[in-house]
Formats: sequence, structure tokens, C-alpha cells
Amino acid sequence: MRLLRQLEFAFETKDALTSILSLRERRTTKSPGEGHLVGSSHDVDLESKAREILYELGASKLASAIRVEWNSRLKTSAGRADYRQKLISLNPRLFEHPAEIDRILRHELAHLLAQFRTGRRRVLPHGEEWQEACRDLGITGEKRCHNLPFPARRYVARFIYRCPNCRQEFPRVRRVRRAVACLACCRAHTGGEFDARFQLRLVRL
Repeated sequence: MRLLRQLEFAFETKDALTSILSLRERRTTKSPGEGHLVGSSHDVDLESKAREILYELGASKLASAIRVEWNSRLKTSAGRADYRQKLISLNPRLFEHPAEIDRILRHELAHLLAQFRTGRRRVLPHGEEWQEACRDLGITGEKRCHNLPFPARRYVARFIYRCPNCRQEFPRVRRVRRAVACLACCRAHTGGEFDARFQLRLVRL
């Protein structure tokens, strides 16, 4: 069994409360018995704040493309960052913890900023590049996982993949549908570029 809990991040308390109130005024659909958003909802206020932060750090190209939404499909994670879509998704349960919104937002921004600065080379989700971005975003010492009281969900890693070079194993809940290589070996031998010699192989179900 593997507990997948993931942190992600937030804003200045005053700004966060303003954003929350304005978002609550805009939402119209609720899930049965709850006040959380259904599906996803664009948040103009948080998006503007994220852009301001990125502009100040010299990431104007990323700032112009960034989008921020509230997504009720997030259950155990506080937030999620998608670099391809330049999208930050936040868990509506953060409404119950308004003081955390700024930190969760900045945590997610750090993921996008780290990849933006690195370019095409893939970076570890919570590696040195992410930690440096956290420092620049004012959340030095940020942890990987949140400790908010969100419901935990347990998953069974049904698929085990192995690197043919270093022999490290990678448990996965779902089958890998595309070519994926061992990042450590790619970094050590090809400067982080994909190399088929280190492509992960399914060893057991």
C-alpha cells in the first residue's frame, strides 16, 4: 500500500481572504451537502497575484501564460501544477484553511518556475531547482507534502518498472503508456536528455 499525499501551496492572508470571498460570490453550483466547487473554476484574483510574483522574478513569459483554477477533482492534494498547460489547480478544501492559500500557491508556482528556468531538461519534482524557486518565492524550507486534514486515499502499486542500467525499481499505480527513462541515469550520462538505454522496463504486475 502506498499513501499518495502531495503538498502544494498559498498567499498573503488578506489577499487570500479577498480572493476567497470574491470566488464564493461567483460560484453557483455545489456538490450535494457541501459548499465545494463542482468541476473547476477560474480564479482571476489569484491568477493576477501569481502573474505579479512571476513578473517580479523576471519570468514574464511564464507570467503571461499562467492560469489558476479551483478544481474539486483534487481530493488528497492541496494543489497541482501542470507546466505544459501553465496551469495551477487548487483544492477547494483550502477554503477551510484560508491562511494556507498563499503558501500552497507559491509551492505550485515553484514547480512551474523551476521548469521554466531549466528549459527542456526535466527536473525532479522537489529537487534542487524547485527548492531554489521556493527560496525566490519566499517559502524557504518548504516541505514536499502538506499536513492539512484532507481525506487520505490509498493506492496499490500494481506495476513495477526497472531501469536496465542502475536496476532501480519504480512502482506505479497505472501502466506507463509512453517511453520513460530513468532520470538519474539520464542526468549522469546524457546531461538529462532522454536515452533509450535507460528506458524503464516492466518487470512484474
